[in-house]
Amino acid sequence: MHQALIVARMAPGSAPDIAGLFADSDAGELPGLIGVRRRSLFQFGEVYLHLIESDKDPGPAIARATSHPEFTGLSDRLSAYISPHDPETWRSPKDAMAHRFYTWERDARR
Repeated sequence: MHQALIVARMAPGSAPDIAGLFADSDAGELPGLIGVRRRSLFQFGEVYLHLIESDKDPGPAIARATSHPEFTGLSDRLSAYISPHDPETWRSPKDAMAHRFYTWERDARR
């Protein structure tokens, strides 16, 4: 299982609106195009955390999907609620992805 964590800022009180937009999008073809198996959205104050889980690295599929009408439509609708964490360096979705620097997994035999 691969994971990608997208970090951004979100408007106060916007969690229900963001969840609704993703619920609508997840009922369409976009998750299949990207290979999303599970999506989890988290909020920490005004920080938006979007965990994507897939069978293979979703980064390249997300990069290819950026011109797809469902992707651009969802991005446009989300822009009312979500903004880049660092607007100075944001150029594409890749610039919002966190980099994992440590992983630990319990041995299944325990």
